[in-house]
Amino acid sequence: MSHLKNDKAKLIARVRRMRGQMEAIERELENDASCSEVLQLVASVRGAMNGLTIELVEEHIRHHVVDPDREPDEDRAEGARDLIAVVRTYMK
Repeated sequence: MSHLKNDKAKLIARVRRMRGQMEAIERELENDASCSEVLQLVASVRGAMNGLTIELVEEHIRHHVVDPDREPDEDRAEGARDLIAVVRTYMK
């Protein structure tokens, strides 16, 4: 994914935050935390993972399929915008 070079530091920072969240889940499980506390942490990690997935899929569409901001064919551009919107909605 060489086209991600510009955002590489940002993406790695996101992954590191998720790692920290996973470690927090592990600590809570080891400390016999309540189910609701653990579930809240798991939901946070899931949200973070979905956010990262959305970002990667959108970048993939823009780089490898059609970049709607640069596509001269309005039908193709609209199709790419629709696909990105559907992915964003689905992953939320």
